[in-house]
Amino acid sequence: MTVGLVIVSHSARLAEGVAELAGQMAQGKVVIAPAGGTAEGGLGTSVDKILQALRQAASSEGVLVLLDLGSAGMAAEMALELFKQDHDCPVMISSAPLVEGAVVAAVEASIGSPLQAVAEAAAAATTLPKLPSTEGQTAEEAAPEDGSTGNRT
Repeated sequence: MTVGLVIVSHSARLAEGVAELAGQMAQGKVVIAPAGGTAEGGLGTSVDKILQALRQAASSEGVLVLLDLGSAGMAAEMALELFKQDHDCPVMISSAPLVEGAVVAAVEASIGSPLQAVAEAAAAATTLPKLPSTEGQTAEEAAPEDGSTGNRT
């Protein structure tokens, strides 16, 4: 068994997409349960959806919960209290960035790392660069040759 992941988002589609991406990186070796949106299908969080996802991802190795926004943490904590009533599974709630953290956590879990190591890997994703480094360059050296602002779309 491996550490399971729960992806909590205010958007069901966002949670499902992050779970899909992380799942690809884990090559099917990790249970990744999305818990996004309200029970009515709108934007928001649902304690019931998070509880269901915790039950789905539960393993003897534990579960790491990743969140999109701070208020999702309150719903996750409420779901965790309910979960603990009938499960003896270690759970950690992470403040890692959702997408990067989920991908890194999925890879770390897929190689059999313990919950603490998976949580630490997810948290370290905060420092992953999104663009090639321009450290040590002047603004003129780092600017694109075509004179654009450098925004990448």
